[in-house]
Amino acid sequence: MATLTKIREPKTSMDLRSGPFASSPPTFEHIITGIDESFLWRLDDYPWERNVWNFHPEFEIHLIRKGEGVAFVGDYIGAFSATYLTVIGSDLPHDWVTMTAPGEVIEGREVVVQFHPDRIREATRLLPEFAELEDFFARAQRGLVFNGETLVKGADLVERMGTEKGVARLALFLQLLDLLAGSAEYEILSSPEYSPKLDAETLDALQRALVFIYRNFAADIRLSDVADLAGMSESAFSRFFKKNTGNTFTDHVNKLRIWQACKLLAESDMPITDICFEVGYMNISNFNRTFLRQHRMTPSAYRRLTPQRRPLRDDLSPPNETLRR
Repeated sequence: MATLTKIREPKTSMDLRSGPFASSPPTFEHIITGIDESFLWRLDDYPWERNVWNFHPEFEIHLIRKGEGVAFVGDYIGAFSATYLTVIGSDLPHDWVTMTAPGEVIEGREVVVQFHPDRIREATRLLPEFAELEDFFARAQRGLVFNGETLVKGADLVERMGTEKGVARLALFLQLLDLLAGSAEYEILSSPEYSPKLDAETLDALQRALVFIYRNFAADIRLSDVADLAGMSESAFSRFFKKNTGNTFTDHVNKLRIWQACKLLAESDMPITDICFEVGYMNISNFNRTFLRQHRMTPSAYRRLTPQRRPLRDDLSPPNETLRR
């Protein structure tokens, strides 16, 4: 069995030093609002000290304005690009990671709106209309990402809040809550099975495992190696990992590999067979099956349907092009 020190580095060119688990486990973020405000509105650059895998009792409305990368919300792993609007429930670990060059800063990458749902619940005593938000709070507990007109209108309201203060900002906030609560244009991110045990010992063991997986997912990574790192047997680690991430070890690695494959398909003209090996698969058949299961289309179909990528040589291929083997 390969030792941890002998596993080769990932072949991908991304800078993992700025990854979601680069320095600490899911961090409890202490959020302080001003005495004259009921919620926090903040414009953030990326990266900065609070761009970490974190959780907090406050709900978070998060607007990605610039850049692209991979979103981690509970047991969800998926790609994001601007514009990307999410709502994160209480104590749900989350992070949005953009791979940056050393010293690179994306100014104003995101806007964060944070509020404690108990404040809304307390206000319901005087303003009973707020009770309509309870269903929204329940749905948002697993994390929601919005699309369509809701995304467009929601992003506009979030941006406009930055230009207002006091009652005017509060009015926009309430408009935003009403819009999101009444919308059907959303997807739920984290699974209902996700129920991590958020204590220091669990987070420390999980942190070490997640760091290692994230840094080595394109390598020949094995369950036995990660279990050894966590100080557990393979069977015990498998149960531990599933309970605290919501994914099996294999599913977690596959999600990261397919995320990186999607980036390469969209942003390069690298042959699909080369992408297969670049992201850590040992044969094209396994890569194709996993990609199809996650995206319900083949890698070549995904490449053709990616609008933002630059023109590629295989754009001229016929629609019924078969996968390279």
